[in-house]
Amino acid sequence: MCRWLAYAGTPVLLDDVLYKPAHSLIDQSLRSKLGVETTNGDGFGVGWYGLEGHGEPAVVRDIGPAWNNRNLREISSHVRSHMFFAHVRASTGTAVQQTNCHPFRHGRWLWMHNGAITDFARLRRDLCMAVDPALFASIEGSTDSEVMFYLAVTFGLDQDVPGAVGRMAGFVERLGKEHGVVHPLQMTVAVSDGEQLWAFRYSSLGQSRSLFYSSRPQQVRELHPDLAFLRGASDDTRLVVSEPLGDLPGVWNELPESSYTVCPSGEKDYLPFWPEPV
Repeated sequence: MCRWLAYAGTPVLLDDVLYKPAHSLIDQSLRSKLGVETTNGDGFGVGWYGLEGHGEPAVVRDIGPAWNNRNLREISSHVRSHMFFAHVRASTGTAVQQTNCHPFRHGRWLWMHNGAITDFARLRRDLCMAVDPALFASIEGSTDSEVMFYLAVTFGLDQDVPGAVGRMAGFVERLGKEHGVVHPLQMTVAVSDGEQLWAFRYSSLGQSRSLFYSSRPQQVRELHPDLAFLRGASDDTRLVVSEPLGDLPGVWNELPESSYTVCPSGEKDYLPFWPEPV
């Protein structure tokens, strides 16, 4: 399927996260350890929010592999952001084209996904018909991931992110089961409005794709005082990743099944997530 990462916290160069870690996302595009596929070379994308406070994020996507893209390397060494997404794609059947690369953007929102809607081709028409007609023209590509995004927007993403994602998941499951699909949904999803980051892990089967979040920087600094990357990071800084960016003990925590995390977070690192009826 795919690998992705989401960063929220003290502004950093994209290069510090995308390229420098031992098992960076760029390395995962060639040598994934936990993904369904080892290689994720069917396109990539990065999306980031500017430090000047502009509401709409920037997005750069391409159909080639991330590991040898000179433009991505150039951008990453010059762009600094407090909130950004990066995604390397392994197609589940839809075309390799820019409009199918993640992350997807609508207004101030960014969205990316790893997983699939089972039998999407059979369910696609009914799924698309549930998208708000005012939003339908904004769907540019042919992926289930983008349709999931616009369903979440339709179901109230602006007002209640966990509720909207829950209603999207509930609608997909209900529709799938009406069509005889036993386990309709597999997803790890990241979504952001530039101020907060939400990440969800859920599947109808209860065997979701891998997802991890980083420990709080103060805890990491105590364990690994020589780790330069987090020396100046605020305690709200958080990474959410499809698979760990290295093997340092105490840095990475698996997000449990049927749960979500939000950054900046409160006292709890994660909360339960369940589909909601529509």
